[in-house]
Amino acid sequence: MRKLSVLVVAAMLLSTGSLLANDGKKGKTKKASKTEVKSLSTQIGKLLNYNNFTEDEAGETAQVLFTLNSEKEIVVLSVDTEDATMDAFIKNRLNYQEVDVDAYEDGKKYTVSVRIDS
Repeated sequence: MRKLSVLVVAAMLLSTGSLLANDGKKGKTKKASKTEVKSLSTQIGKLLNYNNFTEDEAGETAQVLFTLNSEKEIVVLSVDTEDATMDAFIKNRLNYQEVDVDAYEDGKKYTVSVRIDS
């Protein structure tokens, strides 16, 4: 099986837009700076880097809803995908992995899109 390192690039590109999305609370919360968002998406990309997906699974997508707890660990809340293998892969790779971010809100929900490319 061919390793699909392109998954990392897709995750980073798609997550940046999702992380910068407006949450509807104008002026009430501090927005993350672009460097913090880039750092978080880069770290998620590295966590999803090495995988065993095949070319047949290219094009599969997932929406991952997660939050950061008080220890700056990713807590996956849900993975919206029809592929059970991808669901398990994302949960195993991301759940309770510590990330290095300076300013964050404990419990704030983030959404990232993950797509497998060949």
